[in-house]
Amino acid sequence: MTNETPVLEARDIVKELGKGAGKVMALKGVSLKLVPGELTLLMGPSGSGKTTLLSILGCILSPTSGEVRLAGHSTTGLGPEQLAELRRQHIGFIFQSYNLFPTLNAVENVRIALDVLGQKGYPAAARAEEVLREVGLGHRLQNFPSNLSGGEQQRVAVARAIAASPSIVLADEPTAALDSENGHAVMALLARIAKEQNRSVLAVTHDPRTLGYADRVVRIEDGKIVGEERRPEGVNSPEITDLTKKRRKANA
Repeated sequence: MTNETPVLEARDIVKELGKGAGKVMALKGVSLKLVPGELTLLMGPSGSGKTTLLSILGCILSPTSGEVRLAGHSTTGLGPEQLAELRRQHIGFIFQSYNLFPTLNAVENVRIALDVLGQKGYPAAARAEEVLREVGLGHRLQNFPSNLSGGEQQRVAVARAIAASPSIVLADEPTAALDSENGHAVMALLARIAKEQNRSVLAVTHDPRTLGYADRVVRIEDGKIVGEERRPEGVNSPEITDLTKKRRKANA
């Protein structure tokens, strides 16, 4: 997969936060490429710059210097509306805290991602139901977040992230709020999405439970990439295969 054209590329990213005596160099010349079909983990201690980098890759923050190229487009010089359009077209986000609307059921929470793209009515509802079944929630379509477990809420968030078929999925600490069983289930799901749907998935994490699911692990410290390793057996984990079988059986 390393010979594929990157769907997202960061080149020599520098990011300064704050001003004057309080100015901090959060990123110090970071370069990173993401290709389709891989689950990449970005790991580092608190304050290492990993969340700042994720925000820049997701076109939420702009770098102080350096270039981000998303689906062949440079983000340099783009305004907020143009960056937002790139996000909508190409990126799905998954957050640690799920960010679900408590007054909306599972289908309605997923439909939000389609509404912002102008997809409404029956096709949007059908697509929302389809992706919820893909993540093993075919029996929870009408449930509200308060009636879902933490693992189920995170799977609704995953469904929302992939509903519009983005080429890139960015996840910020997706297992941090989950117990061991649900953490493994969510990581297996992300690995399956990368492999079976040929998406590029990047997860920021400090959770060692996630390592067995990765194709690649990138380590960041003090605003710099300090190491990278490939784990070719990651997506072939028996846990992923077993989870896939269980999901398909449950939705049959």
